[in-house]
Amino acid sequence: MDDREFLRHTVATLAYRASKTLRGASPEFADFRLQPDAKPAVAILAHMGDLFDWALSMAIGKPQWNTATPQSWDAECARFFAALEAFDAVLASDQPLSYETTRLFQGPIADALTHTGQIAMIRKLHGEPVKGESYNRADVQVGRVGPDQAPPDPRYEFS
Repeated sequence: MDDREFLRHTVATLAYRASKTLRGASPEFADFRLQPDAKPAVAILAHMGDLFDWALSMAIGKPQWNTATPQSWDAECARFFAALEAFDAVLASDQPLSYETTRLFQGPIADALTHTGQIAMIRKLHGEPVKGESYNRADVQVGRVGPDQAPPDPRYEFS
């Protein structure tokens, strides 16, 4: 597997995990904070969208960071998955990447994986836990990076 295909698999893995973590959150979860000075959950999700806007800008040779103002939970979920899809489309193309694949991984991709776990932890503390899973058995497919993922196999989920 070459670097681009590995990145595509990683992005598909992130999409699977994020979709499970983001799906079904109550409307009040978006504004939940672990403490008064902490970012609300929706701001963390907005940052994840920012990360993939940044990843795309790096990949096409126009690196630029923008911090978006958080929208509603549903709008930020849609924005995050749209950004993943745009980034994956560049990875899937023959277009040369203008940034090192290792840096694309260590920056935006790794950060988004961390924030996916952070949101899962915050959901549990909010009283809306997401079931754990033996993720090595998940139906992750390169190119499937939107919110509609294969359902988890109940044999490999746990509380």
